[in-house]
Amino acid sequence: MNGIRIEGLCKDYRLGRTVVRALKSVDLEIKSNSFVCVAGPSGSGKTTLLNMIGLIDTPTSGSVRVGGTDIQALSERLRTRYRNRTLGFIFQTFNLLPVLSVYENIHLPLILHRELSKQEKHARVMELVEAVGLDEHLRHKPFELSGGQRQRVAIARALVTHPLIVLADEPTANLDSVTGNEVLELMERINRTRGTTFLFSSHDPSIMQRAARIIRLHDGKVEAA
Repeated sequence: MNGIRIEGLCKDYRLGRTVVRALKSVDLEIKSNSFVCVAGPSGSGKTTLLNMIGLIDTPTSGSVRVGGTDIQALSERLRTRYRNRTLGFIFQTFNLLPVLSVYENIHLPLILHRELSKQEKHARVMELVEAVGLDEHLRHKPFELSGGQRQRVAIARALVTHPLIVLADEPTANLDSVTGNEVLELMERINRTRGTTFLFSSHDPSIMQRAARIIRLHDGKVEAA
């Protein structure tokens, strides 16, 4: 089981002499196989919360447990394994490698999966390339793609390892409504068939309508869950 349990989570950022508290004693439990949206205005702490679960940032206090394990206590080797085996990331800024093609960017997370054959890795990449509609752009570099196409590459890359948890920060922000709905349908299908937990940070009404649960943040606090 890879449920997420968050207790007393606080995050402070120091800006000169000022301390900004991005998260204020957040307590949450997110069960395995969930399809959850974290909603709230800009500055409410949505992205900070995802970054804590993704080990991108460190809490000032409190804990994040995934599958009962305190992820902040993991060694660097186990942190790398956690990110690569348990998590899939979809960043608002794409984070694609500009020197790699669409195929190579999607394939990249599979390098550490030595248990998969070359053929299995290729099949996974091609399955997702087709699912996100990028068949004709396999050899293109990110700078040759539109913002929506780059977002679809980022989504395929996040899903290629068959992660247990996907953290998605505004995943439909750069997509038109048709493509956005197609991508959300793909994620719903993966949630149903593989039991993958999806945790979205988003204002998008189409995501909020599909979510089984909406967690609302305001000024770093949970307003409703």
